Amino acid sequence: MLLKDFYTVEKLENVAEGKYNAVVLLNREHDIFKGHFPGNPVTPGVCMMQIIKELSQEILGSSLFMKSSSNVKFMALINPDNNPKLDLELEISGDLTSEIKVKNTTKFEDTVALKLTNTYIKA
Repeated sequence: MLLKDFYTVEKLENVAEGKYNAVVLLNREHDIFKGHFPGNPVTPGVCMMQIIKELSQEILGSSLFMKSSSNVKFMALINPDNNPKLDLELEISGDLTSEIKVKNTTKFEDTVALKLTNTYIKA
C-alpha cells in the first residue's frame, strides 16, 4: 500500500470471469485529508487511481506499472466524512502476460464518482 492506512479493503470478490467487486473504506483521519482540503476533505483523484492499481495487483498477484489511462471521468467529489465507503467494479481483460486493461466504476451509495480505463504492464 503506497499510502499507509489510507484505506482498508472490506471485500474483494470475483463475480464473473474477469469481473470483480470491491468495497473500500477510506480512513477519514488520514493526514492527506488535512491538506486536501482543510475543513472540506476531498479524496484526491490520484489516490483513487492508486487504489484501483493496488486492487488490480492483488487480484492478479503481480506488480503493475501504468502504461496509460483513458476515458477518465471524475463525476463526483468523494468526501470521506460523508461517504467513506466506496464500491468499486473492476473488469480485467487483455493478454495477462503483457498488457492488462482494467475498466473501473467507483460509486458511493447510488452516486457514480469515477469511471476510467487503465492499461498496465507487469512490472
